[in-house]
Amino acid sequence: MGMETRISSWNELQDSLYENAWIDEIQRFRPPFAFRGLSCADFTLATSLMRLTDNHAQLEGHLVRNFKKYAHRDVVDQGSFWYWLSVAQHHGLPTRLLDWTFSPYVALHFVTDNPLLYDCDGAVWCVDYKKVHEQVPEALRSLLAKEGADVFTVEMLKDIPSLSEFDGLAGAEDFALFFEPPSIDDRIVNQFALFSVISNPLTGMDGWLRNHPDVYRKIIIPYELKWEIRDKLDQANVNERVLFPGLDGLSRWLKRQYLPIREKMKS
Repeated sequence: MGMETRISSWNELQDSLYENAWIDEIQRFRPPFAFRGLSCADFTLATSLMRLTDNHAQLEGHLVRNFKKYAHRDVVDQGSFWYWLSVAQHHGLPTRLLDWTFSPYVALHFVTDNPLLYDCDGAVWCVDYKKVHEQVPEALRSLLAKEGADVFTVEMLKDIPSLSEFDGLAGAEDFALFFEPPSIDDRIVNQFALFSVISNPLTGMDGWLRNHPDVYRKIIIPYELKWEIRDKLDQANVNERVLFPGLDGLSRWLKRQYLPIREKMKS
C-alpha cells in the first residue's frame, strides 16, 4: 500500500485493480476499496471547493447556506444536512466532498472518457476505506459497529448537523471518511458512487493519503493503453450512455464512439 504501480497490459491492470480482493473471513471476493480514476496521472485529488479559490474555507458555509435557501423546493429530504450536501455535490456546487466509486471499471471510464487527453498517462487511486475508518473518532467507529457496516450512510451521519460540528470531532489530526450518497437518481446508482470527506476544508485527499500510506495504492496507466481500455470498456457496456442516463449521456457516448480515426491519432 501507499505505492505507485505502473502497469503495462490489460491483464496486469485487472490483477492490480483486484489485488487483495479475497476476504478470507467471508470466503468471498469483496475488496473494501474506493476507486477514483483520473485522465492524467498528475492531476491532484483536490475537491471542487479547493479548485474554486484560495479563499475556499471561508466560502464553504455561504455556498451551502445559499444552496439550501434557493433549492428548497427541489430537495425532498430537507431534514438531513448530509442529504443536502450530497445533492449539492451531485449538481455541481463546489463542496469539500470528492467523488469515488465502488467499481474499478467506472473508475477506468473516467481515466479514458476524454480522447483529447490520450497523450498523457492516467491513474486510478485505490483506497481501503475499512482502514481509513479505523482512524475516525470513536463516536463514528461505534456507528459503524452498531450497523455492522464498513461505509457510512447519510442516515448514520444525521446527528452531525453541520460541517463545523463534523470538524469539531477531530483531535490532533484530521480524519477522513467515506459515505454513500442517497440514490437521488440513476446516475448515482449506475456509477456505484460514494463520497469522501475530510474534517478540514483545507486538507486535500492526496496529502491526507500520503500521510497514511498503508491505506491506498495508485495505479499508473500508460497512455499507450488507453484506447485498448476504452474499447474494452465500451464492449462491457461501461460508457456515458449507462453512467449518465438520458439524452446528454447518449449524445456524449455517440460523439466519442464515432470519433474519426484521424482524430484519435491526433489525440
